[in-house]
Amino acid sequence: MKFRVEREVLAEAVTWVARGLPARPPVPVLAGILLEASDEGTVTLSAFDYEVSARLTVPAEVSESGTVLVLGRLLADISRNLPNKPVDVEVQGSKVQVTCGSSRFSLLQMPSDDYPTLPASPEPSGSIDGHVFTQAVSQVSVAADRGDTLPILTGVRVEIEGDKMTLLATDRYRLAMRELTWNPTDSAASHIVLVPARTLADTARSLGASGSIDVALGSAAGGDGLVGFEAGSRRTTTRLLDGEYPKVSSIFPSSSETEAVINTAELVEAVKRVALVAERNTPVRLRFTEGQVAIEAGTGEDAQASEAVEATLSGPEIEVAFNPGFLLDGLGAVGTDFSRLSFTQPSRPAVLSGQAEADGEADTSYRYVIMPVRFAS
Repeated sequence: MKFRVEREVLAEAVTWVARGLPARPPVPVLAGILLEASDEGTVTLSAFDYEVSARLTVPAEVSESGTVLVLGRLLADISRNLPNKPVDVEVQGSKVQVTCGSSRFSLLQMPSDDYPTLPASPEPSGSIDGHVFTQAVSQVSVAADRGDTLPILTGVRVEIEGDKMTLLATDRYRLAMRELTWNPTDSAASHIVLVPARTLADTARSLGASGSIDVALGSAAGGDGLVGFEAGSRRTTTRLLDGEYPKVSSIFPSSSETEAVINTAELVEAVKRVALVAERNTPVRLRFTEGQVAIEAGTGEDAQASEAVEATLSGPEIEVAFNPGFLLDGLGAVGTDFSRLSFTQPSRPAVLSGQAEADGEADTSYRYVIMPVRFAS
Protein backbone atom coordinates (compact mmCIF):
# COMPACT_ATOMS: atom_id res chain seq x y z
CA MET A 1 0.00 0.00 0.00
CA LYS A 2 1.28 3.46 -0.85
CA PHE A 3 -0.45 6.85 -0.88
CA ARG A 4 0.14 10.58 -0.43
CA VAL A 5 -2.28 12.84 1.45
CA GLU A 6 -2.32 16.42 2.71
CA ARG A 7 -1.25 16.72 6.37
CA GLU A 8 -4.37 18.69 7.44
CA VAL A 9 -6.65 16.13 5.79
CA LEU A 10 -4.87 13.19 7.43
CA ALA A 11 -4.68 14.81 10.88
CA GLU A 12 -8.37 15.75 10.92
CA ALA A 13 -9.45 12.32 9.62
CA VAL A 14 -7.33 10.28 12.05
CA THR A 15 -8.32 12.47 15.03
CA TRP A 16 -12.03 12.07 14.23
CA VAL A 17 -11.86 8.30 13.73
CA ALA A 18 -9.60 7.75 16.77
CA ARG A 19 -11.76 9.76 19.20
CA GLY A 20 -13.79 6.70 20.21
CA LEU A 21 -10.93 4.20 20.53
CA PRO A 22 -11.02 2.39 23.88
CA ALA A 23 -8.26 3.35 26.34
CA ARG A 24 -7.97 -0.29 27.49
CA PRO A 25 -9.15 -2.44 24.58
CA PRO A 26 -10.24 -6.01 25.48
CA VAL A 27 -8.16 -7.27 22.53
CA PRO A 28 -5.13 -5.37 21.14
CA VAL A 29 -6.42 -5.00 17.55
CA LEU A 30 -9.31 -2.82 18.76
CA ALA A 31 -6.76 -0.08 19.51
CA GLY A 32 -6.05 0.11 15.79
CA ILE A 33 -7.26 2.23 12.88
CA LEU A 34 -7.82 0.43 9.60
CA LEU A 35 -6.47 2.29 6.53
CA GLU A 36 -7.84 1.17 3.16
CA ALA A 37 -6.32 2.81 0.07
CA SER A 38 -8.37 2.49 -3.11
CA ASP A 39 -7.34 2.85 -6.77
CA GLU A 40 -10.20 5.36 -7.05
CA GLY A 41 -8.02 7.92 -5.27
CA THR A 42 -9.44 7.66 -1.75
CA VAL A 43 -8.31 6.40 1.64
CA THR A 44 -10.92 5.12 4.10
CA LEU A 45 -10.09 5.20 7.81
CA SER A 46 -12.13 3.00 10.17
CA ALA A 47 -12.31 2.21 13.88
CA PHE A 48 -14.61 -0.19 15.72
CA ASP A 49 -14.74 -1.45 19.33
CA TYR A 50 -17.96 -3.54 18.97
CA GLU A 51 -19.91 -0.61 20.50
CA VAL A 52 -19.13 2.41 18.29
CA SER A 53 -17.90 2.36 14.69
CA ALA A 54 -16.46 5.34 12.82
CA ARG A 55 -15.59 5.51 9.13
CA LEU A 56 -14.29 8.42 7.07
CA THR A 57 -13.15 8.59 3.42
CA VAL A 58 -10.67 11.25 2.26
CA PRO A 59 -9.10 12.05 -1.14
CA ALA A 60 -5.51 10.90 -1.66
CA GLU A 61 -2.97 10.17 -4.41
CA VAL A 62 -2.94 6.38 -4.30
CA SER A 63 0.06 4.70 -5.97
CA GLU A 64 -0.74 1.24 -4.65
CA SER A 65 -4.03 0.09 -3.13
CA GLY A 66 -4.12 -2.03 0.01
CA THR A 67 -5.19 -2.33 3.65
CA VAL A 68 -3.20 -1.87 6.83
CA LEU A 69 -3.96 -1.70 10.58
CA VAL A 70 -1.90 0.61 12.84
CA LEU A 71 -2.16 1.90 16.43
CA GLY A 72 -4.83 4.62 16.25
CA ARG A 73 -3.84 6.98 19.05
CA LEU A 74 -0.18 6.89 18.01
CA LEU A 75 -1.08 7.70 14.39
CA ALA A 76 -3.34 10.54 15.61
CA ASP A 77 -0.53 12.02 17.77
CA ILE A 78 1.96 11.77 14.91
CA SER A 79 -0.31 13.23 12.22
CA ARG A 80 -1.26 16.21 14.42
CA ASN A 81 2.42 17.07 14.98
CA LEU A 82 3.79 16.65 11.46
CA PRO A 83 5.09 19.70 9.53
CA ASN A 84 2.65 21.31 7.09
CA LYS A 85 3.70 19.29 4.03
CA PRO A 86 2.22 16.33 2.10
CA VAL A 87 2.39 13.01 3.97
CA ASP A 88 3.53 9.78 2.32
CA VAL A 89 2.33 6.50 3.82
CA GLU A 90 3.85 3.26 2.57
CA VAL A 91 3.94 -0.37 3.72
CA GLN A 92 7.45 -1.84 3.79
CA GLY A 93 7.57 -5.39 5.11
CA SER A 94 6.04 -5.50 8.59
CA LYS A 95 6.30 -1.72 9.05
CA VAL A 96 4.25 1.26 7.90
CA GLN A 97 6.46 4.22 6.92
CA VAL A 98 5.03 7.70 7.46
CA THR A 99 7.13 10.43 5.83
CA CYS A 100 6.48 14.17 5.89
CA GLY A 101 9.28 16.51 4.81
CA SER A 102 12.33 15.33 6.75
CA SER A 103 10.19 13.66 9.45
CA ARG A 104 10.10 9.87 9.25
CA PHE A 105 8.13 7.47 11.43
CA SER A 106 8.11 3.70 11.25
CA LEU A 107 4.98 2.11 12.73
CA LEU A 108 4.34 -1.56 13.43
CA GLN A 109 1.65 -3.25 11.37
CA MET A 110 -1.08 -4.91 13.43
CA PRO A 111 -2.76 -8.13 12.21
CA SER A 112 -5.63 -6.74 10.10
CA ASP A 113 -7.03 -10.26 9.54
CA ASP A 114 -8.03 -10.31 13.24
CA TYR A 115 -9.90 -6.99 12.94
CA PRO A 116 -13.70 -7.25 13.30
CA THR A 117 -15.96 -6.47 10.35
CA LEU A 118 -17.58 -3.07 10.70
CA PRO A 119 -21.38 -2.75 10.57
CA ALA A 120 -22.76 -2.09 7.10
CA SER A 121 -23.06 1.55 6.07
CA PRO A 122 -26.31 2.97 7.45
CA GLU A 123 -29.17 3.87 5.09
CA PRO A 124 -30.75 7.18 6.15
CA SER A 125 -34.21 7.06 7.78
CA GLY A 126 -34.28 10.85 7.59
CA SER A 127 -32.19 13.97 8.07
CA ILE A 128 -31.96 16.80 10.58
CA ASP A 129 -30.27 20.20 10.73
CA GLY A 130 -26.84 19.69 12.29
CA HIS A 131 -26.85 22.78 14.53
CA VAL A 132 -30.38 22.11 15.80
CA PHE A 133 -29.54 18.48 16.56
CA THR A 134 -26.28 19.37 18.34
CA GLN A 135 -28.04 21.92 20.54
CA ALA A 136 -30.92 19.53 21.31
CA VAL A 137 -28.57 16.69 22.29
CA SER A 138 -26.47 18.95 24.53
CA GLN A 139 -29.64 20.31 26.20
CA VAL A 140 -30.88 16.82 27.04
CA SER A 141 -27.67 14.89 27.73
CA VAL A 142 -26.86 17.10 30.77
CA ALA A 143 -29.65 15.27 32.62
CA ALA A 144 -28.46 11.72 31.81
CA ASP A 145 -27.00 9.65 34.64
CA ARG A 146 -23.20 9.58 34.75
CA GLY A 147 -22.94 6.58 37.09
CA ASP A 148 -23.27 2.87 36.40
CA THR A 149 -25.87 1.90 39.00
CA LEU A 150 -28.71 2.04 36.45
CA PRO A 151 -27.14 1.74 32.96
CA ILE A 152 -30.47 2.48 31.26
CA LEU A 153 -30.43 6.02 32.71
CA THR A 154 -27.06 6.74 31.04
CA GLY A 155 -28.96 6.91 27.74
CA VAL A 156 -30.99 9.47 25.84
CA ARG A 157 -34.40 8.19 24.81
CA VAL A 158 -35.10 9.18 21.20
CA GLU A 159 -38.72 8.86 20.08
CA ILE A 160 -39.74 9.37 16.46
CA GLU A 161 -43.33 9.89 15.37
CA GLY A 162 -43.52 11.05 11.76
CA ASP A 163 -41.62 14.35 11.49
CA LYS A 164 -41.52 14.84 15.28
CA MET A 165 -38.45 13.83 17.29
CA THR A 166 -38.47 13.88 21.11
CA LEU A 167 -35.27 13.53 23.14
CA LEU A 168 -35.53 12.68 26.83
CA ALA A 169 -33.02 11.97 29.63
CA THR A 170 -33.13 11.72 33.42
CA ASP A 171 -30.90 10.73 36.35
CA ARG A 172 -33.89 10.67 38.77
CA TYR A 173 -33.04 14.12 40.19
CA ARG A 174 -33.74 16.10 37.02
CA LEU A 175 -35.30 15.40 33.65
CA ALA A 176 -34.72 17.13 30.33
CA MET A 177 -36.93 16.92 27.26
CA ARG A 178 -36.51 18.56 23.86
CA GLU A 179 -39.01 18.37 21.00
CA LEU A 180 -37.92 19.16 17.45
CA THR A 181 -38.83 18.40 13.86
CA TRP A 182 -36.80 16.42 11.35
CA ASN A 183 -37.23 15.21 7.75
CA PRO A 184 -38.09 11.48 7.70
CA THR A 185 -37.93 9.47 4.47
CA ASP A 186 -41.17 7.76 5.60
CA SER A 187 -43.76 10.19 7.00
CA ALA A 188 -45.34 7.33 9.01
CA ALA A 189 -42.04 6.39 10.69
CA SER A 190 -42.25 5.36 14.34
CA HIS A 191 -39.19 4.45 16.44
CA ILE A 192 -38.09 4.47 20.06
CA VAL A 193 -34.37 3.96 20.70
CA LEU A 194 -32.09 4.44 23.70
CA VAL A 195 -28.69 5.88 22.72
CA PRO A 196 -25.77 6.14 25.20
CA ALA A 197 -25.75 9.84 26.14
CA ARG A 198 -21.98 10.33 26.10
CA THR A 199 -21.62 8.78 22.65
CA LEU A 200 -24.61 10.70 21.28
CA ALA A 201 -23.26 14.03 22.58
CA ASP A 202 -19.82 13.32 21.11
CA THR A 203 -21.33 12.29 17.75
CA ALA A 204 -23.59 15.37 17.56
CA ARG A 205 -20.66 17.68 18.36
CA SER A 206 -18.39 16.09 15.77
CA LEU A 207 -20.99 16.03 12.97
CA GLY A 208 -23.07 19.12 13.80
CA ALA A 209 -20.97 21.60 11.81
CA SER A 210 -21.73 19.68 8.60
CA GLY A 211 -25.08 21.41 8.08
CA SER A 212 -27.23 18.28 7.80
CA ILE A 213 -27.01 14.90 9.54
CA ASP A 214 -28.57 11.71 8.19
CA VAL A 215 -29.98 9.47 10.92
CA ALA A 216 -30.52 5.72 10.40
CA LEU A 217 -32.86 3.77 12.66
CA GLY A 218 -34.04 0.16 12.81
CA SER A 219 -32.81 -2.22 10.11
CA ALA A 220 -31.48 0.76 8.05
CA ALA A 221 -28.79 1.41 10.69
CA GLY A 222 -26.57 -1.43 9.46
CA GLY A 223 -27.53 -4.10 11.99
CA ASP A 224 -29.89 -4.95 14.84
CA GLY A 225 -29.57 -2.82 17.95
CA LEU A 226 -27.72 0.01 16.18
CA VAL A 227 -28.32 3.65 15.34
CA GLY A 228 -26.35 5.26 12.50
CA PHE A 229 -25.33 8.86 11.76
CA GLU A 230 -23.77 10.25 8.60
CA ALA A 231 -22.63 13.74 7.60
CA GLY A 232 -20.53 14.38 4.53
CA SER A 233 -18.05 11.52 4.29
CA ARG A 234 -18.23 10.74 8.03
CA ARG A 235 -20.26 7.71 9.06
CA THR A 236 -20.69 6.33 12.56
CA THR A 237 -22.83 3.69 14.23
CA THR A 238 -23.53 3.16 17.93
CA ARG A 239 -24.91 0.17 19.78
CA LEU A 240 -28.18 0.97 21.53
CA LEU A 241 -28.90 0.34 25.20
CA ASP A 242 -31.30 -2.52 26.02
CA GLY A 243 -34.19 -2.30 28.42
CA GLU A 244 -37.43 -0.50 29.17
CA TYR A 245 -36.98 3.19 29.91
CA PRO A 246 -39.01 4.34 32.94
CA LYS A 247 -42.26 6.15 32.15
CA VAL A 248 -41.15 9.58 33.33
CA SER A 249 -43.38 11.91 31.30
CA SER A 250 -45.89 11.88 34.18
CA ILE A 251 -43.32 13.86 36.22
CA PHE A 252 -44.09 16.98 34.16
CA PRO A 253 -46.54 19.09 36.19
CA SER A 254 -49.76 19.76 34.28
CA SER A 255 -50.24 23.20 35.86
CA SER A 256 -48.32 25.81 37.86
CA GLU A 257 -49.18 28.11 40.77
CA THR A 258 -46.20 30.46 40.55
CA GLU A 259 -44.10 31.51 37.55
CA ALA A 260 -40.98 33.65 37.57
CA VAL A 261 -39.09 35.12 34.60
CA ILE A 262 -35.42 36.00 35.16
CA ASN A 263 -32.50 37.09 32.98
CA THR A 264 -30.63 33.81 32.42
CA ALA A 265 -27.07 35.20 32.54
CA GLU A 266 -27.76 37.26 35.70
CA LEU A 267 -29.23 34.25 37.53
CA VAL A 268 -26.33 32.02 36.45
CA GLU A 269 -23.74 34.50 37.74
CA ALA A 270 -25.60 35.00 41.04
CA VAL A 271 -26.05 31.25 41.68
CA LYS A 272 -22.36 30.62 40.89
CA ARG A 273 -21.27 33.29 43.39
CA VAL A 274 -23.64 32.24 46.18
CA ALA A 275 -22.84 28.55 45.66
CA LEU A 276 -19.18 29.22 46.51
CA VAL A 277 -20.08 28.85 50.21
CA ALA A 278 -22.34 25.84 49.64
CA GLU A 279 -20.56 22.73 50.87
CA ARG A 280 -20.71 19.62 48.70
CA ASN A 281 -24.34 18.52 48.16
CA THR A 282 -25.63 21.59 50.05
CA PRO A 283 -28.51 23.36 48.29
CA VAL A 284 -28.93 27.02 47.44
CA ARG A 285 -32.23 28.58 48.54
CA LEU A 286 -34.28 30.77 46.19
CA ARG A 287 -36.95 33.04 47.65
CA PHE A 288 -39.23 34.48 44.99
CA THR A 289 -41.05 37.70 45.93
CA GLU A 290 -42.57 40.51 43.87
CA GLY A 291 -39.87 41.93 41.59
CA GLN A 292 -36.94 39.78 42.70
CA VAL A 293 -35.48 36.43 43.66
CA ALA A 294 -33.17 36.27 46.68
CA ILE A 295 -30.53 33.55 46.47
CA GLU A 296 -28.92 32.31 49.69
CA ALA A 297 -26.57 29.53 50.80
CA GLY A 298 -25.03 28.49 54.10
CA THR A 299 -26.61 28.37 57.57
CA GLY A 300 -25.72 28.79 61.23
CA GLU A 301 -22.01 28.66 61.97
CA ASP A 302 -21.05 27.99 58.32
CA ALA A 303 -20.02 30.56 55.72
CA GLN A 304 -23.04 32.32 54.23
CA ALA A 305 -23.82 34.25 51.05
CA SER A 306 -26.82 36.00 49.55
CA GLU A 307 -27.64 37.96 46.42
CA ALA A 308 -30.81 39.32 44.81
CA VAL A 309 -31.69 39.31 41.10
CA GLU A 310 -34.55 41.09 39.40
CA ALA A 311 -37.45 38.78 38.52
CA THR A 312 -41.01 39.09 37.24
CA LEU A 313 -43.35 37.04 39.42
CA SER A 314 -46.89 35.87 38.77
CA GLY A 315 -48.70 33.89 41.47
CA PRO A 316 -47.97 33.43 45.19
CA GLU A 317 -44.49 34.01 46.65
CA ILE A 318 -42.47 30.82 47.07
CA GLU A 319 -39.21 29.60 48.60
CA VAL A 320 -37.43 26.55 47.18
CA ALA A 321 -34.00 24.93 47.43
CA PHE A 322 -32.03 23.31 44.61
CA ASN A 323 -28.76 21.50 44.11
CA PRO A 324 -26.75 24.41 42.57
CA GLY A 325 -24.99 22.17 40.03
CA PHE A 326 -28.28 20.78 38.71
CA LEU A 327 -29.79 24.28 38.52
CA LEU A 328 -26.76 25.65 36.65
CA ASP A 329 -26.83 22.69 34.21
CA GLY A 330 -30.42 23.57 33.30
CA LEU A 331 -29.76 27.31 33.01
CA GLY A 332 -26.73 26.59 30.83
CA ALA A 333 -28.79 24.40 28.50
CA VAL A 334 -31.78 26.72 28.02
CA GLY A 335 -29.97 28.79 25.41
CA THR A 336 -32.23 31.86 25.66
CA ASP A 337 -31.77 35.35 27.19
CA PHE A 338 -34.53 34.74 29.74
CA SER A 339 -35.56 31.72 31.78
CA ARG A 340 -39.00 30.86 33.13
CA LEU A 341 -39.30 28.82 36.33
CA SER A 342 -42.73 27.29 37.03
CA PHE A 343 -43.69 25.92 40.46
CA THR A 344 -46.66 24.14 41.99
CA GLN A 345 -45.34 23.92 45.58
CA PRO A 346 -41.87 23.99 47.24
CA SER A 347 -41.61 20.20 47.52
CA ARG A 348 -42.80 19.40 44.00
CA PRO A 349 -40.71 19.34 40.76
CA ALA A 350 -40.10 22.75 39.17
CA VAL A 351 -40.01 23.28 35.39
CA LEU A 352 -37.38 25.45 33.70
CA SER A 353 -37.95 26.64 30.14
CA GLY A 354 -36.56 29.46 28.04
CA GLN A 355 -37.95 32.56 26.39
CA ALA A 356 -36.41 35.14 24.10
CA GLU A 357 -37.81 38.27 25.79
CA ALA A 358 -38.79 39.22 29.34
CA ASP A 359 -42.46 39.66 28.43
CA GLY A 360 -42.54 37.04 25.66
CA GLU A 361 -44.03 33.57 25.45
CA ALA A 362 -42.25 30.59 27.02
CA ASP A 363 -40.54 28.27 24.54
CA THR A 364 -41.71 24.88 25.78
CA SER A 365 -39.87 22.90 23.07
CA TYR A 366 -37.22 22.47 25.78
CA ARG A 367 -38.20 21.71 29.37
CA TYR A 368 -35.90 20.91 32.26
CA VAL A 369 -37.57 19.49 35.36
CA ILE A 370 -35.58 19.73 38.58
CA MET A 371 -36.43 18.15 41.93
CA PRO A 372 -36.18 20.58 44.86
CA VAL A 373 -34.10 19.73 47.91
CA ARG A 374 -35.84 19.70 51.28
CA PHE A 375 -34.19 22.14 53.66
CA ALA A 376 -34.29 21.93 57.45
CA SER A 377 -36.10 25.22 57.98
